Amino acid sequence: MSQTDWQELAELSLRRARSAGGEYADIRLLESTWEIVRGQDRRIATIQDIRDSGFGVRVLYHGAWGFAASSVISPEELPHVTDLALEIAKGSATLMREPVRLAPEPPHTDSIATPYGRDPFAVPLEEKTRLLQETMERLHRQPGIARSSASLWARRDRKFFASTEGARIHFDLLAVQGECEATAVHDGSFASRSFNTPHLRAGYEVITDARFLDAAPRVAAQAMEKVLAPPVEPGRYDLVLDPEHLSLTIHESCGHPSELDRALGYEANYAGTSFLTPDKRGWFRYGSPHVTMVADNTEPETLAATGYDDDGVACQRWDIIREGIFVDYCTSRELATKIEAKRSRGSNRADGWGSIPMVRIANIGLEPGAGRVDDMIGDVRRGIYIEGHGSFSIDSNDTTFSSGAMPFG
Repeated sequence: MSQTDWQELAELSLRRARSAGGEYADIRLLESTWEIVRGQDRRIATIQDIRDSGFGVRVLYHGAWGFAASSVISPEELPHVTDLALEIAKGSATLMREPVRLAPEPPHTDSIATPYGRDPFAVPLEEKTRLLQETMERLHRQPGIARSSASLWARRDRKFFASTEGARIHFDLLAVQGECEATAVHDGSFASRSFNTPHLRAGYEVITDARFLDAAPRVAAQAMEKVLAPPVEPGRYDLVLDPEHLSLTIHESCGHPSELDRALGYEANYAGTSFLTPDKRGWFRYGSPHVTMVADNTEPETLAATGYDDDGVACQRWDIIREGIFVDYCTSRELATKIEAKRSRGSNRADGWGSIPMVRIANIGLEPGAGRVDDMIGDVRRGIYIEGHGSFSIDSNDTTFSSGAMPFG
């Protein structure tokens, strides 16, 4: 369906929710396309072309939410789903303890599109498979390499968001990522090294600029060096993390605790809860005065730089930690009012049309200091340098920093 068709359906849903007593309603219509190409041991193992579409409607009735969704985008289905969302909201209102209040946000009318140089979905499949096969061939030129893999991933989301407050936002979002890995075997032991691009909102130039063929010999050589390296002796070390590894540690051990729904106890999933409860905001000593962590959903090419979140709130930049003190959260319009914030931080996102939005981590990074990397490493007398990431670094309350990666360097 065209954008005009989507807009007409959205208007129909919002009018229906309003006329039935909904104090607020919004709708997200979404069409997603993924392409995943995976290679393993010099051959192409998997090619996936996935398409998915649907819509979700949220209705606020007497201070309680209702949500319903469908994979059928049609004039016949839309009234049924809207009525179901309203019915759920009415049922929720009978059990409500505290009414939902939404932090104010001006209604935005906008169109967001990811800038790109080359559309990844227009790149011939033969070009992609050739790159993966040649990358794996180069990995296997290193003696001792027993396994190899390489993959390319691309996603496009076309979305329309509309609300009864007047928001009307069109999205055309791209994201691209690629990686390769070599596994070396020696004397019954094995070790792997990988090279990957971050997931970026850009085009296929992410892959071509990464120069996989040039990276492959280094990855393979490091895998062999790693499997031959002696184990690290237990003891006390200075630890230096490269940015790729540090980004995962920050994401898991610093990013998830900053989600306000987790801090309030509304969420306790795989990433646990949060020790950064609201009573700590503004005074809790999180780190040294050198530590400032910034959430930035406006930084170009980052995944959360989508222009607006699924509340229709404009993306922003703000401090999570300022000079070692915990100062703020990632929030939604609903939860911002729980801490008396004047505005949401624009971090409410759904993972698809069939899910209700929830608070998700912003792009969070550690602000740089004045020192240089060479000076930092030069001061180390007995240390470990970790390059690349391994498993996640989380616990049930996000209180423990841990490293799942095997050190290299």
